[in-house]
Amino acid sequence: MSDNAVHDSAPTDALIDPVRLGRWMDSQGIAGEGVPLEYRFISGGSQNEIFEITRGDFRCALRRPPLKAPAGRNEGIVREWRIIEALDGTDVPHTEAFAVCTDESVLGCTFYLMGFVDGWSPMNTDGWPAPFDTDLEARRGLAFELVNGVAEMSKVDWQARGLGDLGRPDGFHERQVERWMRFYDRVRTRELEGLEEATAWLNEHKPLDFVPGLMHGDYQFANVMFDHGAPARLSAIIDWEMGTIGDPKLDLAWVVGSWPEDTSDASDATYVDLTGMPGRTELLQFFSERSGRQVDDMDYYIVLGRWKLAIVLEQGYMRAVSGAGDNDKLLGFGPVVVDLMRNAAELAATTTYKG
Repeated sequence: MSDNAVHDSAPTDALIDPVRLGRWMDSQGIAGEGVPLEYRFISGGSQNEIFEITRGDFRCALRRPPLKAPAGRNEGIVREWRIIEALDGTDVPHTEAFAVCTDESVLGCTFYLMGFVDGWSPMNTDGWPAPFDTDLEARRGLAFELVNGVAEMSKVDWQARGLGDLGRPDGFHERQVERWMRFYDRVRTRELEGLEEATAWLNEHKPLDFVPGLMHGDYQFANVMFDHGAPARLSAIIDWEMGTIGDPKLDLAWVVGSWPEDTSDASDATYVDLTGMPGRTELLQFFSERSGRQVDDMDYYIVLGRWKLAIVLEQGYMRAVSGAGDNDKLLGFGPVVVDLMRNAAELAATTTYKG
């Protein structure tokens, strides 16, 4: 292989050694041997860094932890890899799994190569791209595709696909409050209005049934990609670092927890403009039809989802307040956490769900 490489990622050069990476790719039989390796930084953050890798006609994406990765990120990369590899042959939109490397002599960490998605992310657009910016009927399809992603995950035979040890489905709901309260106690910097009320309600209620399945753990518009153009079609579900075997309906609650019933003017409802999209009830009915699961207990999942997300985001806010994180976004979590916990308590106090 040639030792030459082309790149446009000077600030992240320490993350990619094109010579070692190319040799490792050769050892895996990946296309392009002898062709100069080119790489381009796509995105990065506290959890992972993503690069586009090309050798001749071969194109893929490389996913690896950052240089100062949180503890356990190498194991998290393997976890992600196991999920996308297991999804091969299913109806869950996902990136193709090419190869994983746990030999840290190559890039100093565990990483994997996956298919490059030629699509678009709602997080990388200024509003909806055409035709979804003006065609509200086409925009409705984005919502149905997002929810159908959860339905397809819920139907994966996770045991047959070798994911039986990915999580602990037995006692999943019984552990939720205890586990996340222990987490909150570690990051607690203030008292949150509604925490006691929502926690007490969750301790007293459970879902009507529990059918274990593959769940993403942070499922939302921010973690999916769509094909270009209409009709709306989900290209891939991405960022599987929180993936586990648990309750897929918690992913659904992540989606619909703040989704309005009336979307005739929902431009400020979430971080994306939901105007013209189906309302919450229509989406829940759609999920039930596609997944074969009942949704009569969704208030339980929405309370749990809001409560859990508030606790997760409180960690980021705590890091910013303590000086461990300098990201303005982390400071912005402060009022979001307050609203989420208050809303969880309000729904718990007003719902008629008795499960």
